Amino acid sequence: MISNNQIASVVERIERMEDEKTAISIDISEIYKEAKGNGFDTKILKKVIALRKKPQHQRDEEQTILDLYMSAVESFDKTPLGAAAKQDDR
Repeated sequence: MISNNQIASVVERIERMEDEKTAISIDISEIYKEAKGNGFDTKILKKVIALRKKPQHQRDEEQTILDLYMSAVESFDKTPLGAAAKQDDR
């Protein structure tokens, strides 16, 4: 049987962690503001951080697929249909 003390302890621990999570989130936001003030592109920084979380083989695989897709789009742009579609977008 679960005691009231156990429930209260779990709830309090979660609440403390939520408070810490909020504080860390604020700190991270401040670092991004500082970086932006120093001329960094924060969207790119966020992408770099996301990429660094992934294993190298996964990053390589994603880059290969991205290169393939970009190559296909660039090749299509050189066709009459692709050039016409590109003109329509402007």
